Amino acid sequence: MAQRPSAVRPLAQRPARIAAAFGALAVVSVAVPAGVSFAGTDRVPAAPPAPAAPDGGYGVDPRIPDELAPPPGHVLHAVLKARGVQIYECRSGAWTPREPAASLTGVTVRPVKRVSALHFRGPSWQSDQDGSLLEGDPEGVVRVASEHPGSLQQLRVRAKATSGTGTFAKVTWIQRIDTVGGAAPAGACAGGTASAPYRAVYRFFVAA
Repeated sequence: MAQRPSAVRPLAQRPARIAAAFGALAVVSVAVPAGVSFAGTDRVPAAPPAPAAPDGGYGVDPRIPDELAPPPGHVLHAVLKARGVQIYECRSGAWTPREPAASLTGVTVRPVKRVSALHFRGPSWQSDQDGSLLEGDPEGVVRVASEHPGSLQQLRVRAKATSGTGTFAKVTWIQRIDTVGGAAPAGACAGGTASAPYRAVYRFFVAA
């Protein structure tokens, strides 16, 4: 009696298929550095998008309020996630913002490259990799309430000055979005300083 063909695929074919699957995963993992996370802006594609996309297709998120959009002619340059504290000082019996102190990690858009920075009084941002410095204009700020109660406001900040030739050298506008925490302590104060932990996503734009 003739033997039926086996329904089980030969084992010799399986390693090749498994190797191909791991190869595809490796390509994806190279496109965006491991460990980079974006609250609300984690739609960074594995391959460059079509040139027609107005901001390159990176970090597009419908939750960003329209009021925080930069003027036409500016495109997304980098997206960084921040963790730190907002420091307050007591003035005339009330807690008043003094300065932020936060560390940022994320990626630039073209090319996709991992970057990190520090955020401090100014408001200022400085790359701890190339030393480029960005200072925001305190008078050029648009504020929108956070989606998270008891959190810092979301912001659009106009760049005031830059220095260096690295990450922040050509930045024109900054967004602070998806803020969690960082609000001033409740009640009156009698002196001193206080800090409130916060996290947020910062988006940096350059002229097209």
